[in-house]
Amino acid sequence: MKRIFLFVLTNIAVVAVLGIVASLFGVNRFLTANGLNLTALLGFALIMGFGGAIISLLISKPVAKWSAGVRVINEAQNADEAWIVETVRKLADKAQIGMPEVGIFEGAPNAFATGAFKNSSLVAVSTGLLQGMTKEEIEAVLGHEIAHIANGDMVTMTLIQGVMNTFVVFLSRVIGYAVDSFLRRGSDNNSGPGIGYYVSTIVLDIVLGFAAAIVVAWFSRQREFRADAGAAQLMGRRQPMMNALARLGGMQPGELPKAVEAMGITGSIGKLFATHPPIEERIAALQNSQA
Repeated sequence: MKRIFLFVLTNIAVVAVLGIVASLFGVNRFLTANGLNLTALLGFALIMGFGGAIISLLISKPVAKWSAGVRVINEAQNADEAWIVETVRKLADKAQIGMPEVGIFEGAPNAFATGAFKNSSLVAVSTGLLQGMTKEEIEAVLGHEIAHIANGDMVTMTLIQGVMNTFVVFLSRVIGYAVDSFLRRGSDNNSGPGIGYYVSTIVLDIVLGFAAAIVVAWFSRQREFRADAGAAQLMGRRQPMMNALARLGGMQPGELPKAVEAMGITGSIGKLFATHPPIEERIAALQNSQA
């Protein structure tokens, strides 16, 4: 699953909205009034780039609950729910993080973790995963999600996305300024950016945004290997995580809502944009690890 896809789209949308607002308030005119002001542009790009990423991070948990239909277990309704909560508590204590909220959502096998802060996070598992795995395998999956939280993956992902957004905003406006200057060569009208600038920056914000998504997806694949290893360390052995991965490999993975795909346990939409490595590679990595 690729929850990062919506994370990236959210950032692109926020950047686009901020760009429109900046245009309405004349910021672009200020940046290009006397030639392109690269220092001012860099500051502008940093604010816009990290603004989208930070907003996405801060709203990640409520959006995840809403979009996936997560029912948070405030009071266990049966023995299975009590076991899930206690297992998460045990793993969180081992990982030395605060107790996450624990939730269940309807659907085929999957799980995810999200939240802006290590000590205020959410771990959710699907009914399909609970029905299709042994308790040891479920514990391994929960360990994987706890490892994501303990590793600070959401914050790190936000920082990387912020850097990528900054480059996108900066480059799109530099290129847009060059295109606009070319289209208006010989013109005496230098009162501000023209239509070539606005069209170019909007198109490049989108095109370069997807190029940046390739970099973000690469990092996401690396963090999956680390979370698998983290689950093995939390459980004290590799085999449960390997068994869970092998079982997932034989299941039809559930489709998570886009808002929670990046922290899902499985899935890919193509090599460059895949946020998770192939399951066989993850199993091989665990087999070759020292856990």
